[in-house]
Amino acid sequence: MGDSKAFITTPREMPKKRPAQERVGDFKEVYLPMAADKLRAQASRCMDCGIPFCHGGCPLGNLIPDWNDLVYRNKWRAALAALHATNNFPEFTGKLCPAPCEEACVLSINADPVTIKQVEMSIIDRGFEEGWIQAETPNKRTGKTVAVVGSGPAGLAAAQQLNRAGHYVTVLERDDRIGGLLRYGIPDFKMDKTKYLDRRIALLEEEGIRFCTGVHVGAADFSAEKLRESFDAVVLCVGALKPRDMKNVGGRELSGIHYAMDYLTQANRRIAGEDTHAWQTPVIDAHGKHVIIIGGGDTGADCYGTALRQGAASVTQFQIHPEPPKDKPELNPWWPEPALVMRTGPAHEEGGSREWGIHTDRFTGENGVVKELHAVRVEKGDGSVGGRRGLVALPGGEVVFPADLVLIAIGYESPEKDGLLDGLGVAFTERGSVQTDASYQTTVPGVFAAGDARRGQSLIVWAIAEGREAAHGVDTFLMGESRLPLTAYK
Repeated sequence: MGDSKAFITTPREMPKKRPAQERVGDFKEVYLPMAADKLRAQASRCMDCGIPFCHGGCPLGNLIPDWNDLVYRNKWRAALAALHATNNFPEFTGKLCPAPCEEACVLSINADPVTIKQVEMSIIDRGFEEGWIQAETPNKRTGKTVAVVGSGPAGLAAAQQLNRAGHYVTVLERDDRIGGLLRYGIPDFKMDKTKYLDRRIALLEEEGIRFCTGVHVGAADFSAEKLRESFDAVVLCVGALKPRDMKNVGGRELSGIHYAMDYLTQANRRIAGEDTHAWQTPVIDAHGKHVIIIGGGDTGADCYGTALRQGAASVTQFQIHPEPPKDKPELNPWWPEPALVMRTGPAHEEGGSREWGIHTDRFTGENGVVKELHAVRVEKGDGSVGGRRGLVALPGGEVVFPADLVLIAIGYESPEKDGLLDGLGVAFTERGSVQTDASYQTTVPGVFAAGDARRGQSLIVWAIAEGREAAHGVDTFLMGESRLPLTAYK
């Protein structure tokens, strides 16, 4: 690397954030741009460790040491080429990926890792600013047609790769705009949809990919049989959208208790200025309400920041597990896996509170509307609380919270099977995901699957990796061989 001692002499520095009291008044992005000289200094912290464990931490196998060094040497265009060699959409991962590569950084054993994600974001931003990123159309067409069902990160990655191979690609999306959960699940304060998502979709269209919205494949207007007849191959990138529920909790039927994604979808549509009156039944809004979010993950944090911006009277996020330590041990015993430490997102700095080691017991209400959440504090132990093993209730740990709006953010079970998946006749794994072979082909010849539909709820970086892998499998199925690259994790 250019500076062999920077990992010792230069501390980790993250980009500045807008003041919390300012950003809760709008849905604009939280982080501010980082100056190029500071970014180069951060890139120089990459220590040229003989074995780059960051590669293993990244499902895409991003060439992280390569583009860190190129940024330090001010060779931004070469860094962009290295970045795009493995990642179709660095602007999405740079904004939304939780950066397992940073957890796997060798510096993370006993110090602060390289700001890999920020370097990645700065490279792609520089590429667009300089006009280096242009549509790349294939030199020739194969005449083969492929349908990609679903336009989230897996579907978009598969579509771009298959288009590069020369196939005619059509992306079918049941919503009225392209992007899947990138558009309707992610709040704008985490990623500006116009700047990042719409810009990339426009490029994909220019490259020759056809996008069709408002097409509910598997329904009466476009049956599974019609899908098979219309295309030479199909890639299912339909996500894992069946949410986990709390059916056994008393009072679950009360009004005011909703799935987190229903809430986020409405909020994102309103921010985008879409006319949502026709389907908003009921309207879910946090203004003036006591909001409880059940689930401590990223989706819960997205609800947390959204509720604060909508003017909630209070926001509380529940996590059933005990509060983790704020700092990792001096020698990180979890490395290169993510350390078990407290993770605080920007939303948690803006107000509200978090409750650790708490289990929801029941809901109570008035006139059919939820008003209170009854819970019990728990700790690890040889027992079971509400069907959760390894937990015991604390004596006298019963507690009641005011709750006008409850958002369930405890994950997803599987893809939605009614209609398309059942109509195609694909098989499923024991966990309910679409079953595939090593080439990502399902039990139905010519039908492939990728992303959350295949592996279960996961990270955006895994979705892009799987989309790329599935494209290789489809290309081989259609042509007998493929020159599309496989990702490093294979």
